[in-house]
Amino acid sequence: MKRFHLHMGVENLEESIRFYTALFGAPPVKTKSDYAKWMLEDPRINFAISTRAKKGVDHLGIQADAEDELEELRGRIQAGHLPVVNEGKTVCCYALSDKSWIQDPSGLPWETYRTMEDAQLFSGSSESPEGACCTPEPRGVPNCSAPSTNTTGCYD
Repeated sequence: MKRFHLHMGVENLEESIRFYTALFGAPPVKTKSDYAKWMLEDPRINFAISTRAKKGVDHLGIQADAEDELEELRGRIQAGHLPVVNEGKTVCCYALSDKSWIQDPSGLPWETYRTMEDAQLFSGSSESPEGACCTPEPRGVPNCSAPSTNTTGCYD
């Protein structure tokens, strides 16, 4: 079964953990010095906060529990002819995941992914900038995650 994902940037992690714990009626399932995550069943959401992301909504996503669900999501993206960045296996948000990125028409990043295991690093490198989150850099073209030489400026 798939799960909606929302990652928000916050200024004060401790205050935000207290707030969301009260709102959700449950503590986070993962807490790090710069990150916290709730895996809620009602509503079914993977809600994450971090001090590394820009303040507010950083990105949205759909988390697949199984490989066939991830392939179904990727098939929808392909059938819709949406520009996509297939990142493959990567470390992000203290997890090893297989993910792809798209942007909605207003430029908001969406990821489709499946998490395989926990990781000890926030991202694939311990040298990642302190403010770095895992979303691809915006490319200035709505619904575009990666530049190309074609007329739309995106990979198709």
